[in-house]
Amino acid sequence: MTTRWAAMGLVALSLAACGGGAAPATFDLTAPTERVRTTRIPGNLLVTAPSAVQILSTDRILVRDGERGVSFLPASQWADQLPALVQARIIQAFENASRLGRVSRPGDRVKVDFQLNTELRAFQIEAGRGEAAVEISAKAVSEATGRVVASRIFSARVPVAAIDPANAARALDQALNRVLLDIVRWAGTGGDMPATVDATAPVAQP
Repeated sequence: MTTRWAAMGLVALSLAACGGGAAPATFDLTAPTERVRTTRIPGNLLVTAPSAVQILSTDRILVRDGERGVSFLPASQWADQLPALVQARIIQAFENASRLGRVSRPGDRVKVDFQLNTELRAFQIEAGRGEAAVEISAKAVSEATGRVVASRIFSARVPVAAIDPANAARALDQALNRVLLDIVRWAGTGGDMPATVDATAPVAQP
């Protein structure tokens, strides 16, 4: 899917050096700006921060070399801890899809119908494949019943031109945009979330 990038996409933030050493290059992530006209969120949706294993609960850019080799790109970082940054972009993606006011985050004091719980399963450069890989598991939980009413795993891979901070961050941002747009569409009329919550209905599986 074609997505527009806010302010030409990836934003690199220059930070002043502290203590005489060079500051790491800091990269932001963007949300797709495409408007999804057919989207119909069945009630108010609360987006929680994604859960993640410790290696992804960081502001570092992860590189996997083979099945076990793991490292971080030097002199580079995300603009925030990755789960918090991804949560912000999920909410922004829904808002950009013309559903402003139907999506909230914890602390907004909004009456909630569904809670969107996500897990970061992959957010890395895979050196052996020359790709950026993003995978997010999503579950829609009924606030009324506490049941998982829909679930799906979303993933995307994007070729990376070179394994350096700027190219890695750009490719990961593109992959995330694809995943976020798929999540927004899934939560709309083309998805498997129910229009109303039925405690006796079977749980939708991916």
